[in-house]
Amino acid sequence: MAADQPTILATSSGFAPEPDDPTNMSNIKPSKVFALAAELAHAGEHPRVCMINTAGGEDPARTATMHNAFSKADMISSHLDLFVMPNWKDMRGHLLSQDIIWVGGGSTANLLALWRLHGIDVILRECWDAGVVLAGVSAGAICWHIGGTTDSFGLPLQPVTNGLAFLPYSHSPHYDAEAERRPLTQRLIAEGVLPDGYATDNGTGILFFGTDLQYGFTEVEGKKTWFISRTGDGDGDGAVEIEVETRAL
Repeated sequence: MAADQPTILATSSGFAPEPDDPTNMSNIKPSKVFALAAELAHAGEHPRVCMINTAGGEDPARTATMHNAFSKADMISSHLDLFVMPNWKDMRGHLLSQDIIWVGGGSTANLLALWRLHGIDVILRECWDAGVVLAGVSAGAICWHIGGTTDSFGLPLQPVTNGLAFLPYSHSPHYDAEAERRPLTQRLIAEGVLPDGYATDNGTGILFFGTDLQYGFTEVEGKKTWFISRTGDGDGDGAVEIEVETRAL
């Protein structure tokens, strides 16, 4: 099956510790965002999900932990690596056969460079059009947009402006978790460095059908999603932040 329309879930969430072992992040489970993605994909009892952890350096321990987490949710998981060579000969065929593609966090800048080198950007666009649900956290949320705020170049945070632009907005993840995110995002939008766009508190995400926002969602009570837009028409431009409808999962 496939989603009814091109669908993207851009989040600042993804996995959670097991309730009986909350300090052990090697023992995690998929958060509710994956159930939402599977529902949107009409995936059935055993959703197929492919992880792309380019942004995190394709750390094998991290990938193994995620496979273990997906197994707990009866999801059929695979992963796409690009080092030292692609692990799937037919990358296009494999990605198009998935219900969900999940992109992990890390370096947005490195992710974009490597994807373009290997043609993953073109394949993902085809997957999106075909109804494979595209989803991800942090770098895996920014990548679908025109750009956003990133630590890809080290600290302080800087803008990245060469995203895939499937969504014609900016995105700033971890909006409530890092003190510099909110003021930097607003300044960059006010200056026109980034276009108007969205921001997600940790534990939240936003759902798009095509390029249209449907709603924000949260897995943590009290957390919110936001839309930030430029105000003014020249000198003295600023930015205004408004809360997006945010539903509890």
